Amino acid sequence: MYAHILVPVSFDQDRDSNAALRAARLLAGETGRISLLHVIEQVPGYAISYLPQGYVNEARKAIEVELAEIAASLPNASAHVVEGHSGRTILDWAEAHTPDCIVIASHRPGMQDLLLGSTAAKVVRHAACAVHVIR
Repeated sequence: MYAHILVPVSFDQDRDSNAALRAARLLAGETGRISLLHVIEQVPGYAISYLPQGYVNEARKAIEVELAEIAASLPNASAHVVEGHSGRTILDWAEAHTPDCIVIASHRPGMQDLLLGSTAAKVVRHAACAVHVIR
């Protein structure tokens, strides 16, 4: 069992975050902590002008609420929403908070990704702890 598990949560439809959450719950046992992390990617400057005013703030609030609800449904879980580039930000958060395991969902990759999605591949290659990839 792991003492602290990080679960990056993506709300993309092609990733099965529920399977990652189930795996994390099993791996945490009764005493392990689970940190749920959602990374909000920055909207490119050329695209921001096409979004309604306040869209980014409203989207962040909705994500925070949904992630907090997921955390409330798990024993000993917390929710964290940060901004950045997915792969790098997950690794930076893990380095700062030292989980002993990361459970990450990966989409079904195409040839451009070879075996894993690009975010999962980056985390697997560079994390300083165990990584479980759920497909």
